[in-house]
Amino acid sequence: MKSLRFIDLFAGIGGFRLAFDQALYKCVFSCEIDANCQDVYKNNFGETPFPDITNVDVESIPDFEVLTAGFPCQPFSICGKRRGFEDTRGTLFFHICRILEAKQPPFAVLENVKYLIHHDGGKTLKVILDSLESLGYYVNYSLLNAKDFGLPQNRERLIIIASKKQLFNFKSLSFTRPVPKLIDFLCKEDEFDYLSPDEYTLIDHPKRQTSGLIFVGYRNNKTIWKKGVRLNTEHLSRVHHQPNRIYSVLGVHPTIPSQETSGRFFIYIPSEDRVRKLTITECYKIMGFSEDFKPSNVLGTSYKQIGNSVCVPMIYQIALEIKKQLLDLSHQSNVIQIIRPKQLTIF
Repeated sequence: MKSLRFIDLFAGIGGFRLAFDQALYKCVFSCEIDANCQDVYKNNFGETPFPDITNVDVESIPDFEVLTAGFPCQPFSICGKRRGFEDTRGTLFFHICRILEAKQPPFAVLENVKYLIHHDGGKTLKVILDSLESLGYYVNYSLLNAKDFGLPQNRERLIIIASKKQLFNFKSLSFTRPVPKLIDFLCKEDEFDYLSPDEYTLIDHPKRQTSGLIFVGYRNNKTIWKKGVRLNTEHLSRVHHQPNRIYSVLGVHPTIPSQETSGRFFIYIPSEDRVRKLTITECYKIMGFSEDFKPSNVLGTSYKQIGNSVCVPMIYQIALEIKKQLLDLSHQSNVIQIIRPKQLTIF
């Protein structure tokens, strides 16, 4: 089989690209509309992604074995009528389907937030799965967590994999045990931003949660409504808790969101008995980005971009498993028969 090729749609700053490059695939096409992401992508990979997927000439895309896409969860105007591909018209997901229909690659790997499972009462996910199925794919999906792939972050993401030959087996992925601690990913030297003792309160007897998080305290905030709330949560914003929470570095870190462009992620270091912000370098490290990766020079943009990206080691494991299946297929036959799937499974 020739060198395995992939295309990088909704590429962001290149999380999928890093993972598939590490697995020795060759990227033959990339697409990303955000100009700031395009700049970072070019600085790291030497090419500027095609700017708008809606204007892509499918016939101009080179042949490839794997389509990857961290696609946006756009509202679907028509849902649940089992019209497959037709139900996606008017959405950006339609253009993924358009490329799959024309190019018929053996695999597609799609990534999205956990909430997509429940979006519009589950109808959106149903349309996505029906669309892929109607194009001749076996479709499987699973919630995967960054902490299972060697990173100290509790970050669940929905991974959908479409395959021409058979259902992708998520149970074949290699998990890392034990779950790493955040302290092992901290920078030894940097311009650390510490809080003074009067700016935060530590709680008594913090406990490790099943997620691996150890909530140890909160930043003091006298402007937040406190009446009728649970013990130890009176200083937490009712809308967005994370900017006021403090977690121990002896556990894992919560999900890094794209909305927190100020980087208000506070960690408690027991050996120092001090609280400081997680640095931007540390944010990239706990997403699995290499130390030589060049992020945006604008700090707020850099925080947003890493929050929107993918867990690199997770995608790397998927890329390796797909490679195994593709190599097995190449030994069996040079022709991949298109068979309409008969089942959908979640692990």
